[in-house]
Amino acid sequence: MTNDDTLDRNRRLPTAAPDGFLASIILSFLATAGLFYVNIMAAIVDGLVAGLGISESAAGNIGAANIYGAAFGALGAVLVVKQVPWRLVSIISLLTLVSIDLASMFIASADILLLVRLIHGIVGGLLVGVSYAVIARTNKVDRTFGVLLFVQFGLGGLGVMVLPRLVPIYGVAPLFIALALFSAVALAMLPFLGRYPPNEKVTVKSDGVAWRPLVMTLIAIFLFQAANMGLLAYIIRLGISFGLDRNYVSTALGLATWVALAGPAIVIVLGVKYGRFPVMLAGMLLTLGGTAVFHLSAEPAAYMIANCGTGITWGAVVAYLLGMAAQFDKAGRTAAAAGFVSKLGLASGPFLAGQFLASGGNFPGLINAALLLMALSMLVMLPPAKRLDEAQATP
Repeated sequence: MTNDDTLDRNRRLPTAAPDGFLASIILSFLATAGLFYVNIMAAIVDGLVAGLGISESAAGNIGAANIYGAAFGALGAVLVVKQVPWRLVSIISLLTLVSIDLASMFIASADILLLVRLIHGIVGGLLVGVSYAVIARTNKVDRTFGVLLFVQFGLGGLGVMVLPRLVPIYGVAPLFIALALFSAVALAMLPFLGRYPPNEKVTVKSDGVAWRPLVMTLIAIFLFQAANMGLLAYIIRLGISFGLDRNYVSTALGLATWVALAGPAIVIVLGVKYGRFPVMLAGMLLTLGGTAVFHLSAEPAAYMIANCGTGITWGAVVAYLLGMAAQFDKAGRTAAAAGFVSKLGLASGPFLAGQFLASGGNFPGLINAALLLMALSMLVMLPPAKRLDEAQATP
């Protein structure tokens, strides 16, 4: 008997239906808690610069260290996800995250904060990897990842709208308090989830593991996340560099993030009813167009439109990508692997962007680099999407 079995047997609380919408919401909060700082990364980078007075490059490195730690934590989840009691691991991880976030408020040294956030990332990445594995054990994988992105974008939009306004008054404390509160909420929701035991069923119809489409999917996830996060981490600084007012930038970014809820909503509603390929192709073409509009950010409306457009497509495409990875192994290992690769991309984006800016690069150049990575990602993701569509259509 595992520890999770004991916890389940002793619980007296009602349990959400394993494949119900409520379970999708709770799983989304659980998976988001370990990585919510990514959704307010622009506010964190700006807050570290404005609140602690550190350089943009150092702030980007701290953000990158947080996500690189998450990548290593997610890798650990790949290795142990079938053996560990996921509920107990989640409880311990959430309590640890709350403690680290609260302690981070009192750290003024950039070097110490980088190390502390690296540790935070490792714990959060383990939580996210385990959560992704549990999601892969449901029968509504694509929908749940859509709900996951809906939660992240909705609350992330609130964060980037409110938190940058508080930094000049209270410093970096509101940033870390927000992260701690989110983890506490996820911890309170956790007891209402069912057991979700591992399932060895494989849904891809092929001889053995379909390694080529799996690897292509993982590469696409890395490129897509790196391109988007490299730009998003500095999106507030980008708007200010184009002459926009700080209050307008934070308001525009928050509103755009809420508009971007349409992206994961598309996945929740459509799922794979019409296949992944056509939706992802359209999404990537819109992503490229929206990213190019950032070159016109001196115009407030253009900055708003670019954020809205790329936010919508980001939420839709990444939900499909994560859902695709989960299809290769219902025990949850490939879903956890996708979590690792996703975090690696999310970390590499801010790190490379910070190095680019520190070496004399400018924001127009950063926009062009993001466009290149997105184009490569599109070329890699579409073939496995088509293959999965064909496998689903085969009786």
